[in-house]
Amino acid sequence: MMRGGNREMRRMLDKMGLDMSTLDNVEEVIIKTDKKELYLIKPQVIEMKGKDSTIFQVVASDIEEKQREVPSFKEEDVILVMQQASVSREKAIQALTESKGDMAQAILSLTT
Repeated sequence: MMRGGNREMRRMLDKMGLDMSTLDNVEEVIIKTDKKELYLIKPQVIEMKGKDSTIFQVVASDIEEKQREVPSFKEEDVILVMQQASVSREKAIQALTESKGDMAQAILSLTT
């Protein structure tokens, strides 16, 4: 941020009820999406705390991107788990993912 603008920015944040501070010695920030993971190495992180939420501003020049392994299950396996456990498709897929594809374990985890 600009030096002169920093005081002005702080005043504006105070008016909005945000308390701003810099987080020191951040090693990395990880952002996970359904298909990839972004590793932001040694970023500058500014935390702005509000009454109901916190805003993080992250500035990074060193970014590593990795594709996530998205497990795929047979459609009939997903349907069977949904029917047996009376759960949504999302819950069935999550249970199958956690049980590494073991249908019996997935159903047990959802029904006990």
